[in-house]
Amino acid sequence: MKRIYYVLSLAALIAVGCGGQKQLLKEAETEVNIPCSGPEYQSSKEYFRANAYALSTDMMMAKKKALAEARAELATAMNATVKRVTDNYGSSYQVGEQEEAKGRFEDMARIVVNEKLTGTRVICEKMMKTPDGKYKAYVAIELAGEEIAKAMDSRIKSDEKLRIDYEYEKFKKVFDEEMANLEKEQK
Repeated sequence: MKRIYYVLSLAALIAVGCGGQKQLLKEAETEVNIPCSGPEYQSSKEYFRANAYALSTDMMMAKKKALAEARAELATAMNATVKRVTDNYGSSYQVGEQEEAKGRFEDMARIVVNEKLTGTRVICEKMMKTPDGKYKAYVAIELAGEEIAKAMDSRIKSDEKLRIDYEYEKFKKVFDEEMANLEKEQK
């Protein structure tokens, strides 16, 4: 009889112990919903997009910091994509001074990206106040890939050396392929 009570007690302890662990796991994990984020705020084949948030005791400072962070993220994505475009496009044609042309392409790309960052559009903005009185700003921004392609086209056409071997249709095809790849990478 003692043995039966012992076995039942042990089984009860194990059941309570396992149930207690499950309860701890449930309490330790909570889903966090982050404003201005998710699939609709990711880059696509038409748009470069970025989101960020920032915390500050000043509401406007929180917003400025979040926008600066989002622009930095957007610039990184744009630079990487435009670099791949210039690498792929640059290697698709032969010029006597290919390295010089590639370098000029990359310099123009950096200038265009920096200029175009000022034209970003805010597509989501949320301001929260934390329990300790601070402000948390969430933002998502976008810039049309077409704007970058047009700006690059304009810059290339204004460079006498690059214009000689430049083919817009080929450049645009490579650019569109990279934008489609960017969308695939986001998924």
